[in-house]
Amino acid sequence: MKKLLIFLLCVSLIYAIPIKAFAKEKLDFVQAKSVVLMCMDNNEVLYAENENEHLSPASVTKIMTILLVLEAIENKQISLSDKVSASAEAVSMGGSQIWLEVGEQMTVEELFKAVVVASANDACTALAEHIGGSTSSFVKMMNDRAKELGCKNTNFENCNGLDDTVKNHYSCAYDLALISSEVMKHKIITKYTSIWLDSLRDGKTELNNTNKLVNTYNGITGLKTGTTSNAGFCISATASRDNMNLVAVVLGSDTSENRFDTASSLLDWGFANYELIDAKPDKSKIKSVKIINGEIKSIRPVIDGKNKILVKKGEGELSYKYSIKTSVEAPVKRGDNIGKIVIEGKNGKAGVINLVADIDVNRITLSDIFINIIKYI
Repeated sequence: MKKLLIFLLCVSLIYAIPIKAFAKEKLDFVQAKSVVLMCMDNNEVLYAENENEHLSPASVTKIMTILLVLEAIENKQISLSDKVSASAEAVSMGGSQIWLEVGEQMTVEELFKAVVVASANDACTALAEHIGGSTSSFVKMMNDRAKELGCKNTNFENCNGLDDTVKNHYSCAYDLALISSEVMKHKIITKYTSIWLDSLRDGKTELNNTNKLVNTYNGITGLKTGTTSNAGFCISATASRDNMNLVAVVLGSDTSENRFDTASSLLDWGFANYELIDAKPDKSKIKSVKIINGEIKSIRPVIDGKNKILVKKGEGELSYKYSIKTSVEAPVKRGDNIGKIVIEGKNGKAGVINLVADIDVNRITLSDIFINIIKYI
């Protein structure tokens, strides 16, 4: 019995260890069911509470629609000047809208502005149909893209976040931060997220930004609010200061004011306590790795591209410790992790740079061996 108790105690201690290095202290200004503060430069989490809880994201859903529109424009599948005709389905959406009429035509840019600034559900649906052919096809695109980004707690059932007629439409603060980070890689988005007041139809339809932080927060760059009776008050707020880009996702606040206060306080806390630095490892210490049974004998790992390190302010001079595998078994895929550089400051571990393979290395076959023997002879 005594051994069993010891075993259970050990298991409980193992599971008590946090998986991610979030801030240890609980921030008392958080007024929401779930929050995440993420650095968009490397997708590292600074702070989180209930970050994987399945919740209705309301119109914060639209950040995935926004992402797919931006990618379709970048891939030249559509253009900002394309004319889009409003369908009966788009017109029937309700909620926040620009009151489209069936058959009315607007450009992609006009509809996109209506979505980003005024959270228009009818405009959002019209864009989804224009890109996907139908809303159901577009929703599949949304879910497929979410999986590609590493979202594990997200399932979309519509493109706009209206949640009164859906049963399994959810996301989580962490996944929404990932999507927001991807959206903000498209620099053109700030042209629209920075708008406070605008209009359509020659001034007849006014657009007022639902994100009140656009007018009040220093460094705000976006992104999207959301409100329904099921979801409460939500926001994905992005901001930039001192070459560092943060996103605060807040889900399930009781009031609109609490949503904005929590988001702005999270961003303030992040900018006050952390800084983003360029890591400067000694590349001469990155040694080659032997490939066992590979088509080539060795490869030299490379930095995975994320060499910007988020550190607490006041870390002082940094030191670098290199941990690289001496050998790996083929096959090796490009991007496989084969080493790391641990960066330490005066307060301990400050960050990690992953070292990866920059090419694919297939496993050598008998025919390869035979060909090599012939070449040698």
